Amino acid sequence: MSKLDITQRLIGNVAILALSGKLLIGESSIKFRTHLRELMQKGEKNILLDLANTSQIDSCGLGELVASFVSVQNNGGDLKLLNLTKRVNELMVITKLLTVFEVYENEEIAVKSFQNNSEKDELNQSDYVTAKLN
Repeated sequence: MSKLDITQRLIGNVAILALSGKLLIGESSIKFRTHLRELMQKGEKNILLDLANTSQIDSCGLGELVASFVSVQNNGGDLKLLNLTKRVNELMVITKLLTVFEVYENEEIAVKSFQNNSEKDELNQSDYVTAKLN
């Protein structure tokens, strides 16, 4: 049986989930999926996963990360990764998932990146409205 602990905190409009343990097929992947769904149902759109204490991720865990990324984006949000361990980073390189996720080593910079995305979205929206009017 694999064990996964999830602690959550908010910095501004960013929900930070610190995963500790193993994200594997079974109980831990179900726990992760359930926690993320509940977070999105509460209206959280900006999610940062801190993987500093994640010792292992299997193919099911990777699938959960990808499914979560897609689900959050489909709900108008963004999911980013923070503090990949050497082992998890190697796995992300092998599977080419580093091309999908934004990955950060510094929490402050990661949190600010969500603000930058919001500003870009506002600019894109205003550009769209201007283009519609012209």
